[in-house]
Amino acid sequence: MAITAAVLSGVSDIVSQKLSGIQKLQLKRLVLKVLLGFAYLGPFGHFLHILLDKLFKGKKDSKTVAKKVIIEQLTSSPWNNFLFLVYYGLVVEGRPWSQVKTKIKKDYPAVQYTSWTFWPVVGWVNHQYVPLQFRVIFHSLIAFGWGIFLNLQARSIAAKKD
Repeated sequence: MAITAAVLSGVSDIVSQKLSGIQKLQLKRLVLKVLLGFAYLGPFGHFLHILLDKLFKGKKDSKTVAKKVIIEQLTSSPWNNFLFLVYYGLVVEGRPWSQVKTKIKKDYPAVQYTSWTFWPVVGWVNHQYVPLQFRVIFHSLIAFGWGIFLNLQARSIAAKKD
C-alpha cells in the first residue's frame, strides 16, 4: 500500500505541477511528495481501514457504514488535510512556521469544507462496496485527484504570497 500511495502521490504532483504552469519539473518537491505518500499516507490508510473493520466487525449495513464514514470524516479527514498543509508549507516549500500558520488559519477551513463535500460519498462507496483488501487502493485512486486539488490549492496560496 505504501508503494501505491507513493506512486500516486508522485503522479498527482507531476500533474499538478504541469497544471499550475511549472515548466521544469521540481524534483525536490516531487521526491518529498512521494516520501509523504510512502511513509505516511499509504500506511495510515491501511491501518485506518483495518481498525474501522475491526471496530465494526466487518459489518456493511447502512447504519454501520454511516458510522464508519462519520468517524473517518471527524478524525482522519481533518488531520490529514491539516498535516498536508503543514508538510507542504514547512517541508516542501521550506517556509517559516509563522507563514505556514497564517496560511492554515486562512485557508484550512475552505479546504476542510471542500473535503467534507467530497469525501463522505467516496467513504460510503468504499466501506459499502469495496472489499477490505482493496479499500486503500480505491481510496488512493480517488486521492490522486484530491492530491491534485490540494497541490493546486497550496500552490495558489503560496503564489499569492510571493
